[in-house]
Amino acid sequence: MKLPLLPIILLSLTACSGQDSPSAPGATETTETRIVALTSLTADLVQTLDADALVGIPGNALLRDDDRFADLPTVSEGRTESDLEQIVALEPTLVIGAAGFHDRTLQRLADLGTPTLTTEVNSWADLRELTASLADTLETDPQPLLARYDACLAQAPDASPTTLVLVSRQPLLTPNQTSWAGDFLTQFNIENVAADLQGDSPFAGYITLPEEKVLAANPDVLLVVDAGENLLHQLKGEPFWDQIKATQQNQVHSFDYFGLVNPGSIASIERTCNQLATLF
Repeated sequence: MKLPLLPIILLSLTACSGQDSPSAPGATETTETRIVALTSLTADLVQTLDADALVGIPGNALLRDDDRFADLPTVSEGRTESDLEQIVALEPTLVIGAAGFHDRTLQRLADLGTPTLTTEVNSWADLRELTASLADTLETDPQPLLARYDACLAQAPDASPTTLVLVSRQPLLTPNQTSWAGDFLTQFNIENVAADLQGDSPFAGYITLPEEKVLAANPDVLLVVDAGENLLHQLKGEPFWDQIKATQQNQVHSFDYFGLVNPGSIASIERTCNQLATLF
């Protein structure tokens, strides 16, 4: 089960300070901004705000398929720990990572005097705040990106049929409103039957859903997240599958992991908005 460890609200910014060398009278020294992003979302945000500032990225399929990142060095691959030596060699003025996933790397970099930023995006408000914060750091205008977010959510319907999102089978997991996926549904005016539910789960913002609760909720629409494990095929073998309205009315739809569960990139978020708009 892959769940978002992506990102704000917890900003941990550590910078080194020192005396600049004397300059000629009246001269102003500027420091080049060099950012290493350890998540695909922050890499995309930085590149969009100021392409020249991005000097290192994570190894990620979303970025590999994007020509904008073709010439940038990768400092990690998949879910393995980032290459500390490679990051330091890039002489970054800021390294951005995800809370709960890059904590060790960011702490080691901070100990070496490298400025770090820890991010956590569990809602659209977090995304907006992160965008504004990065724009401030880069001294660029966040409004074009914020306008894209507004255009994305402008496609939301006035109302929707009852909807349930399933992201895994054993156990059955669904997002409540405190996750990125849950907040996405809320902001898009989609009636998430699990929005207010609470329960035990190893993943914040997600709850374990017993089969009887799925039957009790009896959603009109079912959204199944594809994380590369053919979840939809697995669920079709569950006893409850043919007993809910969504399956009886052929209202079962597959969604990509990036965009709905993990923000992933600006493009993947926009694709999810477009897909939801076509359904509702």
